[in-house]
Amino acid sequence: MSDPAGASPPALELLRAIALRVEAAGHLEPPGGAAVLRSIVEATVSLFDAEAASIALHDPATDRLVFEVAAGAQGEGVVGLSISTHEGVAGYVFSTGQPIAIADVAADPRFGSDAARRTGYVPRSLLAVPLVDDDDTLGVLEILDRRAPGGFGLRDVELAGVFARQATVAIRATRLERDTTLVMREALRALGSVGADDEAPDDQAIEELVRAAVGGLARDGDRPVWALADRVARLRSADPEQVGLLSELLDVLLRRAPRGGR
Repeated sequence: MSDPAGASPPALELLRAIALRVEAAGHLEPPGGAAVLRSIVEATVSLFDAEAASIALHDPATDRLVFEVAAGAQGEGVVGLSISTHEGVAGYVFSTGQPIAIADVAADPRFGSDAARRTGYVPRSLLAVPLVDDDDTLGVLEILDRRAPGGFGLRDVELAGVFARQATVAIRATRLERDTTLVMREALRALGSVGADDEAPDDQAIEELVRAAVGGLARDGDRPVWALADRVARLRSADPEQVGLLSELLDVLLRRAPRGGR
């Protein structure tokens, strides 16, 4: 039986190699997407007992912050709002990379009252933390008007940072999946041997190739391996000597593993 859409064996093997790496990334990081971000802001609202929480992501094409998800009684009006990367508290936090808690936003010159009025809700107090990883600042998490007296404190800033890190991981995972899919599609379009009369493959042919490439990757027998990989991934912040010790232990296990296995 020939390969789907006429793909050559080397091309299919290349796709399998890419798909394996995407599968590994999907197991080492939580799934991304708007649903995950929405669950994060919903949990933030609940934990802080706040009126609203939202996540604004940086759009490199326009160099603006776009509010993608929100939760809370006063949150939905901000979804879709686009502001400058230097506008308001969100812009300040994004451009400086520093978290901030403001007890009285009306008295703070960094507060963007015009943008707030466009959402239909002007907060009294807020907490904002950047979404930062090793490579870049991706956006901002904002929490508005905690219902409990006393406003936001230092402990709240630290706790919001935990939610921000989870959001950052989800965003990176989503972008990895999206970017890898785009790379695979462009690579397939560039394969002159795919499709009739050496023409570039159409979308249906591409989908058939992708399905063939990823088929059977997540087998039940692999689950213990992925569980181990997940534990190894958590050592990214561990002491280098501990990581070196783990590497030596893995080398011992590999030498003892039976040859010829998958």
